[in-house]
Amino acid sequence: MKQITAVIRPHRLEAVEQALHALPHLPGFTVFPARGHPRGHGQDHRFLADEWNPDAHDCLVLMVFCADGTAAGIIDAIERAARTGMPGDGIVAVAELTDALRIRTGERADAAL
Repeated sequence: MKQITAVIRPHRLEAVEQALHALPHLPGFTVFPARGHPRGHGQDHRFLADEWNPDAHDCLVLMVFCADGTAAGIIDAIERAARTGMPGDGIVAVAELTDALRIRTGERADAAL
């Protein structure tokens, strides 16, 4: 099982949601607002006032818990839909889950997803 956490630009949410909903085995996801502090220059070392700011900026955090076999497709969908090619596009992190519990039913592990 995996936990996929993505930090994305707010204006890319609709595209990311559409990409995820197009997947055949999406277990569901959670989105919440956040403030991000970029680490520095983009690859091309440009600063664009309307696209990137060294101060905190609004972003969204998307969290997905999924089976190992579906993780690659989910990561790919997020990457394709969230990318603008500009600094500040975000990041996708993947962590291994040791267990999961669906509170309502008591189901565990993959069955909980």
